[in-house]
Amino acid sequence: MTVRKRFGQHFLERPWVDKIASAIAPTAADVFLEIGPGRGALTDALLAGGSTVHAVEIDRDLAASLRARGLERLHVHEGDFLDVPRATWYDEQRPMRVAANLPYNLSTPILVRLLAEARAGVLTDATLMLQKEVVDRLTASPGSSDYGPLAIAVQIDADVRRLFVLPPGAFRPPPAVHSAVVRLDFRPAAVAIADRDAFDALVRHLFTMRRKTLGRALRPLAERHGLPVDRWLAGAGLEAGQRAEQLDIATLARLAAARPQPAS
Repeated sequence: MTVRKRFGQHFLERPWVDKIASAIAPTAADVFLEIGPGRGALTDALLAGGSTVHAVEIDRDLAASLRARGLERLHVHEGDFLDVPRATWYDEQRPMRVAANLPYNLSTPILVRLLAEARAGVLTDATLMLQKEVVDRLTASPGSSDYGPLAIAVQIDADVRRLFVLPPGAFRPPPAVHSAVVRLDFRPAAVAIADRDAFDALVRHLFTMRRKTLGRALRPLAERHGLPVDRWLAGAGLEAGQRAEQLDIATLARLAAARPQPAS
């Protein structure tokens, strides 16, 4: 079967499939959402564990090939996961687990959707294969160069753990980058955030100017609304000389909540 480059297809060698399946440890009680099953190597391992699998595959030929096998407990859904509605792959009976080898160019929007589904109570955990640099960003801590909006967005709603790194030779054809497998265990939000959109916008703003101090980075936002930046920082217990990359999620949430409101 032809590899379609536009879909970023790289297929795992058997020993690595077995290693990922061992880390996932599927059981007969599990229902999986598998994104991008490809030729079905990991799908077979999940089914062998007794699980039910809802596989979403964008490649029509691969989807047809999986469907033609007529495997019990396998439900194949053709389409782009970002466009396939929840009702297609979720039967509303119990939360699902996720297994996926995510295309490198779509990993961030897929992660954003998975987080939204987890907040809706649909997903319990996700074991994902990603470009190693993306996993570095997901697992980053405050003060590191990889710490930023992606780490913050994911770590609000999930405990994140890197499992192992895969060399290019783990795939056919070999990609030009190293990959890594990461586990997200979804849970209630680590901190209370009243306005998630406003929080996310503030984080993005701060990290586009990560080398600037908070005082300098926040000044344009404050002045746009006629607000004193010093009052904003004082309300959050922060100093103007600190930088966003030093702040943990709880502190960033406090900063967002402390934003002064314009006088009426």
